[in-house]
Amino acid sequence: MQHPRLKPRILQGIIVSALTISAPALAVSQDVILERLMALEANQRKLQMQLAERDARIEDLEQRLGVSPANGDLQTMAVAPQATSAGAAQPDPIPMDVEPQGTGNYNGEGRGYQLANTPYGSLNFSGWSYVRYLNQQGLDDTYTDSFGRDFDIDIRNDFQVNKVNLTFNGWAYDEDFRWLLYTWTSKTSQGESAQVVVAGNLKYRFNDAVDVGFGIDALPGTRSTTGTFPYWLKVDHRTMADDFFRPSYTTGVWSAGKLGENFRYKAMLGNNLSQLGVNASRLGEDLDTFSARLDWLPTTGEFGPANGVDDFHVHDELATLFGIAATYSVEDPQSQPGTEDINNSQIRLSDGTRIFQPGAFTTDGRITEATYQMVAMDAGMKLKGFSLMGEYYWRWVDDLKTEGDIPVDDLFDHGLQLQTSYMFMPKYLQGYIAASKIFGEYGDPWDTAVGVNWYPFRERLLRVNSELLYMKDSPIGYSSIPYQVGGNGLVLHANLEMKF
Repeated sequence: MQHPRLKPRILQGIIVSALTISAPALAVSQDVILERLMALEANQRKLQMQLAERDARIEDLEQRLGVSPANGDLQTMAVAPQATSAGAAQPDPIPMDVEPQGTGNYNGEGRGYQLANTPYGSLNFSGWSYVRYLNQQGLDDTYTDSFGRDFDIDIRNDFQVNKVNLTFNGWAYDEDFRWLLYTWTSKTSQGESAQVVVAGNLKYRFNDAVDVGFGIDALPGTRSTTGTFPYWLKVDHRTMADDFFRPSYTTGVWSAGKLGENFRYKAMLGNNLSQLGVNASRLGEDLDTFSARLDWLPTTGEFGPANGVDDFHVHDELATLFGIAATYSVEDPQSQPGTEDINNSQIRLSDGTRIFQPGAFTTDGRITEATYQMVAMDAGMKLKGFSLMGEYYWRWVDDLKTEGDIPVDDLFDHGLQLQTSYMFMPKYLQGYIAASKIFGEYGDPWDTAVGVNWYPFRERLLRVNSELLYMKDSPIGYSSIPYQVGGNGLVLHANLEMKF
């Protein structure tokens, strides 16, 4: 750091001139003048030494705080209290159980602010939201399902604050005992009762291999439900196939951790495929939902923050990931959320028909219980700003219990997705392409998208996204995503996303 210094000779010249002019009036002798000049020079040298000491202390603090002199980026680190001079006035000591350490630091990468850090716990706050402009005027107004039934499509052209997510997390008494609390709102129902989720979980890490959690979490059945959100190419929506096959969030218990250097796992026992929008009284008495995932990272042993899809951080070495997941659940009409609930998860036919709805198969019969089984395999790579990810899904719905007659005994669907991206300007400008297809017994829908992500601050704090999406006979759709059930045609949407 540089600080302005007064040059000694200039200073002396100014002082000599002033003293010379005033000498006759003050009758100051030349010896007195010289004595005063020497004293001023001594004070100047002392001041320079003090400034140098201050510079050194500032540099030391910057290093300890993680401040880069080039960009001033601040990393989260606790700062030890500095010693004060003996004669300086000191405030009353803060009790050790509430003493802040690194309080107020911004963690970077959209990971929030550290509000408190004490010997007995910590508190971190982060927020996430986005504003979306959605134009579905390129879709057909109606669609016909595989049974010949005609339906209208409610075409949208609007602005919405789609979601607001406020998250509090930290540890208490033991750094291995962590807690998470979040509020998750969907604001597309302005003027009506808004969809709100207040949830959280508790976790305790016994060691690197066993990290146990209790509470609300996502079943790890696909890549996108394994902690990658919101590190996606798309803003808050998946490809068609991913959304069609995946499980969702539920209440349960799980364990996650490392298996050796390059393997990661997560296994969860839960209530149902998606408990969002489902009352506890509607759940069955059996804990019969299970999901597990195993990841292999053979080259670098990591895949970026949250194993996200893109190479925002521009890997210099080839990073690879291979994963396999399996999910099992016994479901009934009561254990499934409504069509408009947050992060909806409904078992559907490939034409969008919900299997539990009365008359789903144009008969007087209905399914009252079904066993959902799904296997997913994925692979991904990242290198120098380029990323490529693919995933394949297989889903079986069988062991059907029915009332009346239906024309099927079981259902089988499979499909895939591909996503690729490139950082044209590192941490600044990114382009991507995504596509997916479903091979189903009641149609073969597909989608493809081309999008651009702009990060004006060169970090994930703020993202401007624009995407052109084409869908063919979409089997999915609810208010917080750009898809419509039965949608056929072009959709344009633009998003301003903030995560701090």
